[in-house]
Amino acid sequence: MLVLSRKKGESIMIGNDIEITVMDIQGEQVRIGINAPKNIAVHRKEIFIEIQQENKKAADVKTVSLKGLWKKET
Repeated sequence: MLVLSRKKGESIMIGNDIEITVMDIQGEQVRIGINAPKNIAVHRKEIFIEIQQENKKAADVKTVSLKGLWKKET
C-alpha cells in the first residue's frame, strides 16, 4: 500500500485519468473529490462490498429441469 500525505487542495493522480483531491479536513474527517472517466465506477468500499454480495447472490441460482413440463398435443 502506498501512503501519501496531502494538504487541503492537493491531489494525487492514478494513471493518466484519475485525480483524487483533498477537498476539506475537519477533525478526523477528510472530504475527497474524485475525478475519473465515466466508464470507471467509483463507490465507497462498503457500497462496493454490498454490490459484490448482491451480484454473487444473483449469480447463485439453481437450475431447474424443464423436462416433462410440456405435454405433446395429440
